Amino acid sequence: MRTTLDIPESLVTDAMEITGTKTKSQVIRKALEELILRQKRLKLLTFKGKVDLSIDLDSLRKR
Repeated sequence: MRTTLDIPESLVTDAMEITGTKTKSQVIRKALEELILRQKRLKLLTFKGKVDLSIDLDSLRKR
């Protein structure tokens, strides 16, 4: 999908240097993937302390 974006050149250049990507498309794709992964991880944190994991590992492993 082609899209026109107004992103500061210095921001894109810095991101390309840090990530080692060679094209603007690669750095934008990588940034979006990282953003999505981060948000998914943050969403998982909302379950902290809410999931009951009272599992007896010894019985599961048949010890």
